[in-house]
Amino acid sequence: MTSTVEPIRWRADHLQLLDQRRLPLQTEYLRCDTYEAVAEAIHEMAVRGAPAIGIAAAYGLVLARRRGVDMDQARARLQASRPTAVNLHWALTRMADQGWRSADELEAEAVEIHQQDLQQNLAMAEHGAALLPEGARVLTHCNTGALATGGHGTALGVIRTAHAQGKLAAVYATETRPWLQGARLTAWELQQEGISAQLMVDSAAALAMARGMIDWVIVGADRIAANGDTANKIGTYALACAAAQHDVGVMVVAPSGTFDLDCPDGNAIPIEERGPEEVVRVGERVLAAPGVSVFNPVFDVTPARLIRALVCERGATKPPSRASIAELLAPG
Repeated sequence: MTSTVEPIRWRADHLQLLDQRRLPLQTEYLRCDTYEAVAEAIHEMAVRGAPAIGIAAAYGLVLARRRGVDMDQARARLQASRPTAVNLHWALTRMADQGWRSADELEAEAVEIHQQDLQQNLAMAEHGAALLPEGARVLTHCNTGALATGGHGTALGVIRTAHAQGKLAAVYATETRPWLQGARLTAWELQQEGISAQLMVDSAAALAMARGMIDWVIVGADRIAANGDTANKIGTYALACAAAQHDVGVMVVAPSGTFDLDCPDGNAIPIEERGPEEVVRVGERVLAAPGVSVFNPVFDVTPARLIRALVCERGATKPPSRASIAELLAPG
């Protein structure tokens, strides 16, 4: 199953990134000729989604090597671009483990990371779709499709596969404030794939659950602690709390590189906070009173006890626990 959306294009001497800040009204690619440009694109959310960030950063190191810059400096700059997503650290570490070999060898490793992510997406989509009943009604938060990955998607990949299998009765997407990734990106991706869906404001989700409209909340993750606590886009925790109240399942879908077994629980996950402008305005339109103080965390942490299933390319653990995660990720 091939996605119609291509967010990351590698062109040997430069990287092209679909500028997600301009979607859905404009489809434009950023050309990145240096690792600094890649780091800036990650920080400014031109490219976003934990797996896609890791892939882009890997290509950024290839650009750094080709230009003969200090590789440790390049790695540090890319690492600092988004601190919460563990896939970024995972991809940079995997590239560094190559010993800063030739640019061609690093390029081959980055391409493998990219292709491996796509294959992982397809595998976890099958595992996740298998958990859904016929006629399932699902809700997703943020954007976890091809735009956020190497292709197909994580949580949205499960929805794509389940739709292809004819298992879905309804699909809902939250707007996902403050960047509106659900309204701008997920709704657009679903349209591109011919999947009928309804958009709702974030705060309507609990009412929809109370009315019995939703069977599963399916989300991605930016970091999963050893005990199953999961950091994801801000608002995920609120959805999980509402889901627990209404006996709605919560499924977290992420590649194995998102698990951080060195992180004991959610309290140890760093939560990125960003500037107030993302909350007080949409584009050029100001929404809030001038000078108002803003609390703008980008992620929150959903405790493992609120998650019914954790899905990666190796299978699913339901419910998640420290022991079941260790078993799922055990070599061999």
